[in-house]
Amino acid sequence: MSAKGRKPAKKGARKYGEAAEKWVESAMRRRKKGTLRSGPGGKGGKVKSREQAIAIGLSEAREKGAKVPRKKKS
Repeated sequence: MSAKGRKPAKKGARKYGEAAEKWVESAMRRRKKGTLRSGPGGKGGKVKSREQAIAIGLSEAREKGAKVPRKKKS
């Protein structure tokens, strides 16, 4: 185990920074509170799905320069 008590990431595993984790936690809290909204500028509807909240949190983290892997190309 590493010094922080976490298991080392598997080879080829996606690696996220701790700042990204904080953004996702924040998005999850806002979803639970009912204030997380989708769309540009938060003009869309309320976010209800867990997966969408995670995606929004990662997107916000990416905008702020946190360590987040690139989106997969479709």
